[in-house]
Amino acid sequence: MLGIFKNNDHNSVDWISLTSLEQLENIVLDSEIETIYIFKHSTRCGISKMVMNRFEKSLSESIKQCKFYYLDLLTYRNISDQISLTFEITHQSPQLLVIRNKVAIANASHYDILELNIEKYI
Repeated sequence: MLGIFKNNDHNSVDWISLTSLEQLENIVLDSEIETIYIFKHSTRCGISKMVMNRFEKSLSESIKQCKFYYLDLLTYRNISDQISLTFEITHQSPQLLVIRNKVAIANASHYDILELNIEKYI
């Protein structure tokens, strides 16, 4: 796992960079045995960065053991487009998807990400 945003504090999540369509296919398959989280982030958007930072700090230690994927929307727009098609979710930024059994069982965008109780989906 790649700690993209590690800032040497214990609140960090070990983000996995989502950089290929093959990875997305594997996420769909892996979601049959575990819940997967995808955070779609615009690196040029201040709101996206702020939401991501608050989201990361709000997570309990137990949920941090789950798989959290990070998608840089500006670099990998094709993957974002495929996520929208695969999970039938309208593109937003920032956006969090909760994937289980090959479907998005929950999603939220913008500040609503901070209100989503993702622990209930483990």
